[in-house]
Amino acid sequence: MKALRRLPLGSLTDRPDHELVGVLRMPELTVSPLRSIMKRVIGATLALLLTVIIVYVDRDGYRDANGDGLSLLDSLYYATVSLSTTGYGDIAPATSSARLVNVLVITPLRVLFLIVLVGTTLEVLTERSRQAFKIQKWRTKVRDHTVVVGFGTKGRSAVNALLGDENIAPGQIVVVDTDQQALDAASALGLVAVHGSATRSDVLRVAAVQHARAVVVAPNRDDTAVLVTLTARELAPQAHIVASVREAENVHLLKQSGANQVVVSSETAGRLLGMATSTPLVVDIMEDLLTPESGLAIAERPVEPSEEGGSPRHLPDLVLGLVRDGVLYRVDAPQADAIEPGDKLLYVKKVTQAEKIER
Repeated sequence: MKALRRLPLGSLTDRPDHELVGVLRMPELTVSPLRSIMKRVIGATLALLLTVIIVYVDRDGYRDANGDGLSLLDSLYYATVSLSTTGYGDIAPATSSARLVNVLVITPLRVLFLIVLVGTTLEVLTERSRQAFKIQKWRTKVRDHTVVVGFGTKGRSAVNALLGDENIAPGQIVVVDTDQQALDAASALGLVAVHGSATRSDVLRVAAVQHARAVVVAPNRDDTAVLVTLTARELAPQAHIVASVREAENVHLLKQSGANQVVVSSETAGRLLGMATSTPLVVDIMEDLLTPESGLAIAERPVEPSEEGGSPRHLPDLVLGLVRDGVLYRVDAPQADAIEPGDKLLYVKKVTQAEKIER
């Protein structure tokens, strides 16, 4: 495995928040273009109508070049040319009250009218400032989140599984990738996106990995997974790191690098393919268990006081294993004969009404 050269530390973490715009991308609330345009048109129309009403009510305070006074059409004409800052001067406020209304009311409405009309341009100009503010707020509050390195097929599946847990919100997941299209897809799901190589410690610091609860390492290369795991473990000694590799021979490298669990993607897929040739229904059940949105799912829960002292095999739930002091015991192990206070149960949970699995 080739040694990868790391870039100097602190090149990103030493920058102010506004310079991280483009590197760290906060999720945006999506609004349809038609709805956005309609809101601006309605706002501009309301500002125009309000100006017409104000001018028409105080029409005696205005002087018309024709000298025949202001009609409703004249008020509409004056409001239109005033708010658009055209101002031909053929209609002008003559009394002190009319001029005061122009200063205190008409002028602010003119500014509001222009802001509404050029809202798209202003959004582009203020996007960087809004992103910088969101980044600053997020970095001060982010804790116990999950960092997903790599948003390819494995990373997206991991995120879908995380989002299937009702206790995890999209804003608690940070995706790190070098592919801009992958980051755009992550942002569309409401995830926080960081552009950069996770082999660099400063990129992981921007993702706040030092405060993360868990780290999912799912790059396309095994050597990259090893280096990312090493860097993440150095920055986050207490985080739970789960890594994916293609080859089983690299599992020990990941564990030596600090991964708590390693999943061999090629062997797992190969086993399912082999099982599907002889026992396809078993594969259907396995896929059902791995899909948290419907059917059956594997879950973990703490034991209830009424269950302490009993056997997990006698519970209504289908218990697969027992977790005690961070160690997993299968349900048929001697240590799992009696449930103790503080234990957790791994069991099969019914997510929705059971349905027939169609092949």
